[in-house]
Amino acid sequence: MHDIDACKDIVHNVFLNLWQKQDSIDLDQPIKPYLFKSVHNRCLNYLRDQKKIVRHDLVTNSEEVPAYIESRDFLEESELQSRILQALENLPEKCRKIFHKNRFEGKKYSEIAELEGISVKTVEAQMSKALKLLREELSDYLIIFYFFMHLIQGL
Repeated sequence: MHDIDACKDIVHNVFLNLWQKQDSIDLDQPIKPYLFKSVHNRCLNYLRDQKKIVRHDLVTNSEEVPAYIESRDFLEESELQSRILQALENLPEKCRKIFHKNRFEGKKYSEIAELEGISVKTVEAQMSKALKLLREELSDYLIIFYFFMHLIQGL
């Protein structure tokens, strides 16, 4: 979600709802999954509602909105691409090299191990490390991607 105020409102409303329903919530169960699911569902509702607004705007302003959406999508895509490239550059050299061979050159772990003169377990460890670091650095985009994938599946 690109609207920080909407994000704050959603989280605020989830906590407000939690406070209002405190008597009916089982406190013996972990609260974290409940909060995540609540925020997740409310974000999906928000995105669904925003989609309806955009569709309405497309009908009323058919020539203005598509150009705005295209330019915004291009900027978001180029920003994401530069963030990914930066995240890849921030990987330790060994991780980056192994990750590149696996993901961009399509080499199997055993092939990489043979080329680098290391064990398959070392390749697995380096790939795990690379993926963990990339997940951490790109976490804000992963959340957006996750919501986007759920929206596409719902269409």
